[in-house]
Amino acid sequence: MNLISILLQAQPGQGGSGSSMLIWMIVFFILIWLLMMRPQQKKAKEERKFRESLKEGDRVVFSGGIYGKVHSVGDTTVDVEVSNGVIMTVEKSMIQPAADNNNAR
Repeated sequence: MNLISILLQAQPGQGGSGSSMLIWMIVFFILIWLLMMRPQQKKAKEERKFRESLKEGDRVVFSGGIYGKVHSVGDTTVDVEVSNGVIMTVEKSMIQPAADNNNAR
């Protein structure tokens, strides 16, 4: 019996453990936000800025991998020339900047 009472006394007190757990949860959520959500928000903001600044002659790539050159820009759509005389109308949200301008025609 004396051994059990000694072991129980040796364990840390339970006072304040709830508040320390709350602090660790807050720190954990802040780290998740900094490492995962913030970079995604930053990338989405850059893509939105790119789509708003599209102008005639810019080289772009569709989400599906088709390269082309901007022919004209509307409010929600973009006309893109994908080959000589072939013009496609696509949603602005499907346009990305061309990573390799050498392959874009």
